Amino acid sequence: MSEQVPFSASEQTSADPRRSTDAPVEQGINPQKHRNGLSRVWHATGYSLAGLRAGWHEAAFRQEALASVVLVPAAFWLGSNWVEIILLAGTVILIMIVELLNTAIETTIDRIGPEWHELSKRAKDMGSAAVLLSLLLCAGTWAMALFQRFAA
Repeated sequence: MSEQVPFSASEQTSADPRRSTDAPVEQGINPQKHRNGLSRVWHATGYSLAGLRAGWHEAAFRQEALASVVLVPAAFWLGSNWVEIILLAGTVILIMIVELLNTAIETTIDRIGPEWHELSKRAKDMGSAAVLLSLLLCAGTWAMALFQRFAA
């Protein structure tokens, strides 16, 4: 019977082409991982814009984006100082951020499989709850700002 000798840590590192700095990019490995500097920023910006375009296909994100076109400029009118403006506009933008994350969770769960599973349901429900909490935060912030401006 032959005895197996484990590789040392240095042999494992050099045998793994993904860890080598001069190894060519393998097929299936994300090329973004090998970009540096402005090239990385440029490509990351493209991926972010693709994410916004993908989010636009969701009805909820479209509604929130269109509401933000009205609410973000209204924050400059309603807020009496820069902190209030940031809070009002920030809560509107936060809704869109949370909606994109919720959509990413739902898309990932759907990619895994169409069958019903308790953990899939739980993940989707938690994403939906996060959207609800961001909507409540936004509504409360705007309600208090409106109250302060017109009723106080």
